[in-house]
Amino acid sequence: MPFLSHGSYRIRYELDGPADAPAYVLVNGLTQYAELWAAYCDALLARRFRVVTFDLLGQGVSDKPALFINQDDHVAVLHRLIGTLGDGPVFLSGISFGGLIALRYAIEHGKRLSGLVPMSCFAELSPQLLLIGNALRTGLILGGTSYLQDLLLPMNLSDRWLKPLLDKLDGVKRQGWLVNDVYALQNLMESFLDFHPITSQLSSIAVPTMILNGEFDFLTPRCLHETLRVEIPDSALVIIPEAYHAFTLEKGALTADLLARFAEDVLAGRWQGNKAVLIAPGEPGGELSPFPAGYDHLRAIPVQRPSP
Repeated sequence: MPFLSHGSYRIRYELDGPADAPAYVLVNGLTQYAELWAAYCDALLARRFRVVTFDLLGQGVSDKPALFINQDDHVAVLHRLIGTLGDGPVFLSGISFGGLIALRYAIEHGKRLSGLVPMSCFAELSPQLLLIGNALRTGLILGGTSYLQDLLLPMNLSDRWLKPLLDKLDGVKRQGWLVNDVYALQNLMESFLDFHPITSQLSSIAVPTMILNGEFDFLTPRCLHETLRVEIPDSALVIIPEAYHAFTLEKGALTADLLARFAEDVLAGRWQGNKAVLIAPGEPGGELSPFPAGYDHLRAIPVQRPSP
């Protein structure tokens, strides 16, 4: 289990795949840990990518600072990690809070990237998201890690995914209890709430960018992803049908396929972002389709736009 140093702290990471292959770096969400990317590692390795996963400061096996963790620390760790990969192509993807860190990295170090995939992400902390974040932090302080998981599971995942697990949720949550420390999670949440909007800097992201958003994402709804699509020049917004905030867990095979195809298109010179709005297929390997013309993609139901 290799570690990377950041000041006096150690960051646990995993790197696998051929040294001469293009690399995919995957950044965890706030309450996640590196093992949750296991199926992605297998899928991307099979498509001839190198894959890097790691635990953010305060997560999993990485060190857990006793005091406040700054977002700048996460970006600095990511920069150091990517610096170990040599000069080959690097594709960066992150989910939720990890997507924010990926966006910040692309703003500050975009020349090192070949492509970017922010998922369930945001550049502005909307009043709704701020209040939800504060409520989740209070829930963590008062009820601990298990209570936080009880709050997040129904916000993040569909009835279809949750129903067969209802009688064994303690087993599903157990790994989170084991690897996530309640005080470290509180510090991580405070680094999320200490947020400064980055919308004005998004136009500096010059790399191809595929933005992924679940159709029914409650925590980071479509309007937050629209900001990314409008402001990032070479971007496209891809809506994952019948998916929620944590679609990387619920629709892993489809998402891994989309990541691989995006990178393959970029490397082959086929990617054309054009700020398009696309709908992902229901299954891996299917075709992406344009959002129907004449309908407003920001609405939850198909509503025709008014005539100009």
